Amino acid sequence: MRSFPLKIVTPDGLFYDGQAESITLRTSVGEIGILAGHMDYVTTLGMGRCKIVMDGKERTAACIGGMVSVSKGSVSVVATTFEWSEDIDVARAKRAAENAKSIIESKTGYTKEEITLAEARLKRALVRIGSAK
Repeated sequence: MRSFPLKIVTPDGLFYDGQAESITLRTSVGEIGILAGHMDYVTTLGMGRCKIVMDGKERTAACIGGMVSVSKGSVSVVATTFEWSEDIDVARAKRAAENAKSIIESKTGYTKEEITLAEARLKRALVRIGSAK
């Protein structure tokens, strides 16, 4: 299978810079798969699992927010959060999910904004947990 240049950047800096044969990730409007020769494209990222095939081997990551662009055969992912599945601290993600659930379920003493933030934290934690499996 043909490969293409892939660059993944997060607020912490360059995460990955190399070749890939495919990348599949969740955008704000659904899942997209990119192969070598894909047309130029730009869209925002949602929250979800990202699968990348490199050297014939698939790696999985949690990818949360940002944008993806394809330009002249190169793919750039600028993600708010990008974490390889094997690096995810599942126990920490589960604690974050439980804390967020307790805020969402109780609602007492929390502002609407705090509940909205708890809902976002819960979704992020569930994406991380799901990506780690």
